[in-house]
Amino acid sequence: MEAEIIPRIVLFVTMGGAGALLIWMARAAASGKLKRNSLAGIRTPTTMANDDAWLAAHVRSKGATLLTGYLSVAIGVISLVPMPPAALGIMVLVGAALMVIVMMWGTRVGIKAALAATEAAR
Repeated sequence: MEAEIIPRIVLFVTMGGAGALLIWMARAAASGKLKRNSLAGIRTPTTMANDDAWLAAHVRSKGATLLTGYLSVAIGVISLVPMPPAALGIMVLVGAALMVIVMMWGTRVGIKAALAATEAAR
Protein backbone atom coordinates (compact mmCIF):
# COMPACT_ATOMS: atom_id res chain seq x y z
CA MET A 1 0.00 0.00 0.00
CA GLU A 2 2.83 2.45 0.80
CA ALA A 3 4.44 1.89 -2.60
CA GLU A 4 1.15 2.96 -4.18
CA ILE A 5 1.16 6.40 -2.53
CA ILE A 6 4.19 7.80 -4.40
CA PRO A 7 2.61 7.55 -7.88
CA ARG A 8 -0.57 9.07 -6.47
CA ILE A 9 1.35 12.01 -5.03
CA VAL A 10 3.17 12.50 -8.35
CA LEU A 11 -0.19 12.42 -10.16
CA PHE A 12 -1.65 14.89 -7.66
CA VAL A 13 1.24 17.33 -8.05
CA THR A 14 1.39 16.98 -11.84
CA MET A 15 -2.32 17.30 -12.54
CA GLY A 16 -2.89 19.90 -9.83
CA GLY A 17 0.04 21.98 -11.06
CA ALA A 18 -1.04 21.69 -14.69
CA GLY A 19 -4.56 22.69 -13.71
CA ALA A 20 -3.34 25.71 -11.77
CA LEU A 21 -1.20 26.74 -14.74
CA LEU A 22 -4.16 26.39 -17.13
CA ILE A 23 -6.37 28.48 -14.83
CA TRP A 24 -3.72 31.20 -14.59
CA MET A 25 -3.13 31.13 -18.34
CA ALA A 26 -6.85 31.39 -19.14
CA ARG A 27 -7.25 34.44 -16.93
CA ALA A 28 -4.01 36.12 -18.05
CA ALA A 29 -4.60 35.59 -21.77
CA ALA A 30 -8.23 36.72 -21.64
CA SER A 31 -7.30 39.86 -19.69
CA GLY A 32 -4.54 40.78 -22.14
CA LYS A 33 -1.72 40.23 -19.63
CA LEU A 34 -0.43 37.21 -21.56
CA LYS A 35 0.67 38.56 -24.92
CA ARG A 36 1.19 36.58 -28.12
CA ASN A 37 4.01 34.11 -27.57
CA SER A 38 5.30 30.77 -28.77
CA LEU A 39 4.88 28.94 -25.46
CA ALA A 40 1.41 29.33 -23.93
CA GLY A 41 -2.06 29.91 -25.30
CA ILE A 42 -3.91 29.02 -28.47
CA ARG A 43 -1.09 29.26 -30.99
CA THR A 44 -2.45 28.79 -34.48
CA PRO A 45 -1.74 30.90 -37.57
CA THR A 46 -5.15 32.53 -37.07
CA THR A 47 -4.63 33.51 -33.43
CA MET A 48 -1.01 34.54 -33.97
CA ALA A 49 -1.91 36.82 -36.89
CA ASN A 50 -2.28 39.93 -34.73
CA ASP A 51 -2.93 41.09 -31.17
CA ASP A 52 -6.67 41.55 -31.73
CA ALA A 53 -7.06 37.97 -32.98
CA TRP A 54 -5.00 36.65 -30.04
CA LEU A 55 -7.10 38.50 -27.48
CA ALA A 56 -10.44 37.66 -29.13
CA ALA A 57 -9.57 33.96 -29.20
CA HIS A 58 -8.60 33.87 -25.56
CA VAL A 59 -11.53 35.93 -24.34
CA ARG A 60 -13.92 33.57 -26.16
CA SER A 61 -12.17 30.38 -25.02
CA LYS A 62 -11.61 31.45 -21.41
CA GLY A 63 -14.50 29.37 -20.06
CA ALA A 64 -13.34 26.19 -21.78
CA THR A 65 -9.76 26.71 -20.67
CA LEU A 66 -10.85 27.35 -17.08
CA LEU A 67 -12.99 24.20 -17.16
CA THR A 68 -10.03 22.21 -18.43
CA GLY A 69 -7.92 23.56 -15.59
CA TYR A 70 -10.57 22.67 -13.01
CA LEU A 71 -10.85 19.17 -14.48
CA SER A 72 -7.09 18.75 -14.17
CA VAL A 73 -7.14 19.86 -10.52
CA ALA A 74 -10.06 17.48 -9.86
CA ILE A 75 -8.13 14.57 -11.35
CA GLY A 76 -5.24 15.44 -9.06
CA VAL A 77 -7.47 15.50 -6.00
CA ILE A 78 -9.21 12.27 -7.01
CA SER A 79 -5.81 10.59 -7.24
CA LEU A 80 -5.49 10.92 -3.46
CA VAL A 81 -8.83 9.21 -2.77
CA PRO A 82 -8.35 5.61 -1.64
CA MET A 83 -9.54 3.35 -4.44
CA PRO A 84 -8.20 0.37 -6.36
CA PRO A 85 -5.51 1.25 -8.92
CA ALA A 86 -7.72 0.06 -11.78
CA ALA A 87 -10.51 2.42 -10.73
CA LEU A 88 -8.02 5.27 -10.44
CA GLY A 89 -6.71 4.49 -13.92
CA ILE A 90 -10.22 4.64 -15.35
CA MET A 91 -10.94 7.91 -13.54
CA VAL A 92 -7.73 9.48 -14.86
CA LEU A 93 -8.37 8.31 -18.42
CA VAL A 94 -11.96 9.56 -18.41
CA GLY A 95 -10.89 12.87 -16.90
CA ALA A 96 -8.07 13.29 -19.40
CA ALA A 97 -10.43 12.50 -22.29
CA LEU A 98 -12.86 15.14 -21.01
CA MET A 99 -10.00 17.62 -20.78
CA VAL A 100 -9.02 16.99 -24.40
CA ILE A 101 -12.62 17.33 -25.61
CA VAL A 102 -13.21 20.59 -23.72
CA MET A 103 -9.89 22.07 -24.82
CA MET A 104 -10.56 21.15 -28.46
CA TRP A 105 -13.95 22.84 -28.24
CA GLY A 106 -12.37 25.91 -26.64
CA THR A 107 -9.74 26.07 -29.34
CA ARG A 108 -12.40 25.86 -32.02
CA VAL A 109 -14.50 28.69 -30.62
CA GLY A 110 -11.34 30.72 -30.01
CA ILE A 111 -10.23 30.35 -33.60
CA LYS A 112 -13.67 31.42 -34.80
CA ALA A 113 -13.45 34.53 -32.61
CA ALA A 114 -9.95 35.25 -33.94
CA LEU A 115 -11.20 34.99 -37.53
CA ALA A 116 -14.06 37.37 -36.75
CA ALA A 117 -11.67 39.85 -35.13
CA THR A 118 -9.32 39.67 -38.13
CA GLU A 119 -12.22 40.23 -40.54
CA ALA A 120 -13.50 43.17 -38.48
CA ALA A 121 -10.06 44.78 -38.55
CA ARG A 122 -9.97 44.74 -42.36
